[in-house]
Amino acid sequence: MSIKVLIVEDHADSLEILTIQLQALGYEVIEATTGEEGVGKAQVYHPEIIVMDLGLPGIDGIEATQRLKNNPQTTHIPVIAYTAWPEDKVRSEGERAGMSDFLTKPTTAYRFKSTIEKCLKARAI
Repeated sequence: MSIKVLIVEDHADSLEILTIQLQALGYEVIEATTGEEGVGKAQVYHPEIIVMDLGLPGIDGIEATQRLKNNPQTTHIPVIAYTAWPEDKVRSEGERAGMSDFLTKPTTAYRFKSTIEKCLKARAI
């Protein structure tokens, strides 16, 4: 059984690259392009982890994460911020929203894999 990863990313090129990277690592990928769509797909598909861009149209990644963490169906799902914004500017706000970790664009497939595994392991404890 493969691990389902929900990617919430509004830039088509970034979404495609990220999907290819994660599929090559053996993950099943579900895609969403807005915060609202990401929240909805998390409720329908029950991914094991979510990779969330912060600069999304409509509700941003912080608000989408808050909605996920306030919903009993999705509160347990780790959310990794994936953003071009400087980490120090968004880390405290993201942590308050419930984000588990932060990756700065671009990153390597190895860093993605190790971050996903770390978040899944922390969830299991």
